[in-house]
Amino acid sequence: MITNPPPEPSWRKPAGVGMILMLIGGLAALVLSAAATISTWHIALQTLVYLVVGMVWIVPLKPLLRWMETGKWRE
Repeated sequence: MITNPPPEPSWRKPAGVGMILMLIGGLAALVLSAAATISTWHIALQTLVYLVVGMVWIVPLKPLLRWMETGKWRE
């Protein structure tokens, strides 16, 4: 029985993981630099800001994950 060899591993997956970590680290650094200012705001506004910022990093993940799998940024 003839079997095909396994596909070569793609360099995009480790590169994509690195980009995700840099994205999270950059966003965390940005929030940390603004934390002194944000901490002076009303608690409801602080909560809203941190909830929004906590979800914003998810937005660029879809195209990045698509690129990691297919090599294309867009469908």
